[in-house]
Amino acid sequence: MFISRRSRRWPVAAVLPVLLTLGACSESAPAPSDVAQSPPELARFYDQKLQFGSCEGYATTAADEKAFAAKPGFQCARLEVPLDYANPDGPTGQIAMLRAPARGESQGPLLLNSGGPGGAGMVFAATTAENLAQSAVTEKFDLIGFDPRGVGASTPAVECFTTEQYLKGDTSTEFFLTAGDWTADDARRLTEQCGERSGGAQTLASVGSRDTARDMDVLRGALQQEKLNFLGQSYGTRIGALYAEQFPQNVRAMVLDGAVDPRAGNERRLGQYTGFQQTFDAMAAQCAAGPDCPLGTDPAGATERFQEIVRPLLDQPLQYGDGRQFTYQDAVNATIYALYDPEAWPAVPMGLAGIQAGDPSLFVELLQLGSGREADGRGSNMTSANYAITCMDEQRMNKERAADFRAQIYQAAPFADPGRDTDGTVDSCEVWPAAPKPAYPLPEHIEGLAPTLTVSFTRDPTTPYDGATRMAEMLKGSLLSVDGDGHTMAAAGANPCVNQAVADYLTTLKTPATDARCAT
Repeated sequence: MFISRRSRRWPVAAVLPVLLTLGACSESAPAPSDVAQSPPELARFYDQKLQFGSCEGYATTAADEKAFAAKPGFQCARLEVPLDYANPDGPTGQIAMLRAPARGESQGPLLLNSGGPGGAGMVFAATTAENLAQSAVTEKFDLIGFDPRGVGASTPAVECFTTEQYLKGDTSTEFFLTAGDWTADDARRLTEQCGERSGGAQTLASVGSRDTARDMDVLRGALQQEKLNFLGQSYGTRIGALYAEQFPQNVRAMVLDGAVDPRAGNERRLGQYTGFQQTFDAMAAQCAAGPDCPLGTDPAGATERFQEIVRPLLDQPLQYGDGRQFTYQDAVNATIYALYDPEAWPAVPMGLAGIQAGDPSLFVELLQLGSGREADGRGSNMTSANYAITCMDEQRMNKERAADFRAQIYQAAPFADPGRDTDGTVDSCEVWPAAPKPAYPLPEHIEGLAPTLTVSFTRDPTTPYDGATRMAEMLKGSLLSVDGDGHTMAAAGANPCVNQAVADYLTTLKTPATDARCAT
């Protein structure tokens, strides 16, 4: 699974773009006659009339309240979809969505996904409308952010934990980077708890990304659109690619930002953790160049120094607040959250200095930001949704493979190695009540697509650049390379070079010139 489920970026102090030259390689989208007809058994879903109105009652977190619930101009609605597409007459779910109407004459809707798995799309649409307030994208398109099935305000939503468990930090679902043991009983208890709090096994079986991609096509039909416009970042590129695979003839435009490797299976995690280590090393070098760096003055020794600071937490967690514990795992997760954005890198040495002083408060704030939880334990369900979606998207491992893979993870990212035995672990999805619908690998090529645009930082810490190149190749589309460190840029509005390329593409289908690049 993706370690970070962030749907927001750290503030960017300054960006110095290098404008790229846009090519004139514009292609036409497939003719409307090529659009696939909806299956007759799904006609009632495709033909439903969406009722956009007040967003009252849609906010599920304090972030939602701040971003859209109390602001005028946004409209919300719900889309009915079958929980099981093989049984369209069975139970249904509701996909919650937010629309930010175009500022000018609309060319149609632009669907958005913030990433995750488990990231909420409604708040993402609201923040994107703000970030791109002066862009041709918001002038020409109605932004549509939807909470994928199982996520946020969509129902049924996945929830595995109580508020008390969130407060205690007892919410581990990822066995690779945990320092302790995972047993079959642990996996069973977690799965049963998820089912009990989410509406049963049918909910847990319904949240795979392939089904979310099908929801997107139902939404296209309900919006009365012949073609889909889509912008997805991070995990959102996975569902974008799955949509392109299943409905190539229904794509008008697709921007995939911070793209995942479409060809890699579970082994993609090795590339992810290798990227984390490379970014950790870059952060450590930046720290070493300044005064009083907790990681030392020699970047080559930063990993060892990090381990010296955080490994004592394995046996002696820090106490904070009203008796809560800050653990080794908390320190690693907070560090990984900060690695996503160079603007957040200074928080790592500051947080480590806090640990040395017995004060983990900065890292606690990082954890709250990264997980979407508030200080009182309330907030986003992205941790639970991430787990559930991953269980439905990925092939599962037996005990021997899990232990071996855990060892490979620590070899790829030694800063996160707890120095403990990697035996004694099982795949936390091993007793999930439904077989997976694997999202990987995707085909070598997808035929019949309109022009697409993949965007990637050249030193992305979690979705490595070489995966983005394979995504562009699979889609036979264009790749815009952004020289620098970071993860996702197209919806942030922080880089004029990227902004212009994305706006030109979405409005005219004009793709950047071959080998076009932007710089931070």
